[in-house]
Amino acid sequence: MKKNKISTLGYFTKRLKDSGYVVWKMFDQYNIGDNRKWTVLINPGFHSLYITCLVNMEEVDDTPSFQFDDGNAYIRKNFLIKTNTMEAIVSHLHEHGVTTDSVKFKKI
Repeated sequence: MKKNKISTLGYFTKRLKDSGYVVWKMFDQYNIGDNRKWTVLINPGFHSLYITCLVNMEEVDDTPSFQFDDGNAYIRKNFLIKTNTMEAIVSHLHEHGVTTDSVKFKKI
């Protein structure tokens, strides 16, 4: 059985939505030579945090990195986490006050 990868856009967004975040898929058509794979927006209109997945930064099939950008409101500018686990991402969000209580754009 194939294991889900954190660098897969569908898997990443589903796990964040399951954790209670509002997630918008923003872009996933970066140039083939670009390390960016996709970008999502977390809690639009409230925290408005962009997370961009970066792959193959040091070598092919390297652990993906995730860049956080919210205009320096909750997380310092262009903060990077290199991880293979969603728990590390969700934990980082909670530690910096990016909570799941956004009601704007949440489906009822």
